Amino acid sequence: MKADLCVPHMVFSSTIFLFVFLPLVLLSYLVVSRKFRNLLLLTASLIFYAWGENIYVLLMLVSIALNYSFGLLIDRAKQRGWSARVPLGCALVANLGLLGFFKYANFLVDNLNTVLVNIDLATVELQTVHLPIGISFFTFQALSYVVDVYRGHASVQKNPVHVALYISLFPQLIAGPIVRYHDVAEQIVRRMTRFDDFAYGIRRFIIGLGKKVLVANVLGRTADYIFSLPAETIPAGLAWIGAISYTLQIYYDFSGYSDMAIGLGRMFGFRFLENFNYPYAAQSMREFWRRWHISLSSWFRDYLYIPLGGNRHGGLRTHFNLLIVFFLCGLWHGASWTFVVWGLYHGGFLVLERLRPINTVLEALPRVLRHAYVVLAVVVGWVFFRAETFSYAIGYLQAMVTFTTPPFYNSQLFLIINNEFWLTLVVAIICSAPVMRGLARTYSILEGKAVSSGMIYGYVLSIGAVVFFGFVLSYSVASLMGGAYNPFLYFRF
Repeated sequence: MKADLCVPHMVFSSTIFLFVFLPLVLLSYLVVSRKFRNLLLLTASLIFYAWGENIYVLLMLVSIALNYSFGLLIDRAKQRGWSARVPLGCALVANLGLLGFFKYANFLVDNLNTVLVNIDLATVELQTVHLPIGISFFTFQALSYVVDVYRGHASVQKNPVHVALYISLFPQLIAGPIVRYHDVAEQIVRRMTRFDDFAYGIRRFIIGLGKKVLVANVLGRTADYIFSLPAETIPAGLAWIGAISYTLQIYYDFSGYSDMAIGLGRMFGFRFLENFNYPYAAQSMREFWRRWHISLSSWFRDYLYIPLGGNRHGGLRTHFNLLIVFFLCGLWHGASWTFVVWGLYHGGFLVLERLRPINTVLEALPRVLRHAYVVLAVVVGWVFFRAETFSYAIGYLQAMVTFTTPPFYNSQLFLIINNEFWLTLVVAIICSAPVMRGLARTYSILEGKAVSSGMIYGYVLSIGAVVFFGFVLSYSVASLMGGAYNPFLYFRF
């Protein structure tokens, strides 16, 4: 991977979270007075973050204090008829400055030193700057707050505990979904947790846990091993297995986290918006980005693309805006040129799909061919996203189309690509499409509703749901007890 993931953070798919932290927080939340619930959640969230980040929890507290203050300054300027652009600009500089230093300082210095070496000048020395986990997510949420107050989409929050809870709420703190302030402002102040909401939250959490532990982890072992091999030694078939495994791993890993975050939020009375909608079923790359990481793509749309002018100033300006957005989207994911290339790669497809000849041809194609085009484009893009270096990504893509490479065999490969892997791969492919949505019973089971004309059949359905969720939970826990530590992929962002 491009970053060391083996750090002792308290992830949702860990036994200490499942059997210690979460039960204690839930029990405390249910018994404490309503007026102290936000303070309790804030305390739990800071402990959750400090568990792995230690002293860097102070950075989050600084971010909270800054954005709380900027919100008040923006509101005061608007109340007095002054221009609020100055405090807004200061808020943007402060937030992006913190993000830029901790996430991109080493990247910028490394690239600067490359230039300095080529022109025989002294290089710049900078110790490795620690990347605080989830800084991209909570920074974007903080920006959402101050911008929403500036635009008048939300009222300023004068209670610092409420602002702090919005920025640090542990269910979506580390890897999203990115929650807009105006979407949860009312829920922060007053909310209720009904039994149906709590039950739904548990079921949604279990679904996410199963996605992560039973699917993403299995596929991830295969993808990690294949991408660790020298690209020139990988035969085409194995290269495709690795690329497809990673394509499915990142989807089940990240959507699984989003499911758990949504489920946890519902247990505490919050309703977070959906973050994934079967992106691999898309018929175009534009549709893919309406379905993939919805909270991020909509954030970039509303806070960057539209302010840049969106599609209101002609085709060339629209294409330029798209490339800027996806350049920054790639850079947001990580301080590496491979991420930048990945972002521009997707931005390029969105530009091409807006061109009339290409758009006309694409719409005329049968659905199966449009779907194949999207899947192929996405799989190729994930190679850049996963590769350690740009040169390795190019070598890996060459391996995918070089059919003369000798077969690769060793004992480790046989241990990883086993029957469990093939079964998981098949299930992952099937469930990445909305085939389950066509089964009305699936939705009703998740919602806890028995859709049936007969009482007996309804009881059978309910018992089946209990067995299903019980099996997923117990199998996931058993896998965690016997498996290696494996954080979520998006933790590094």
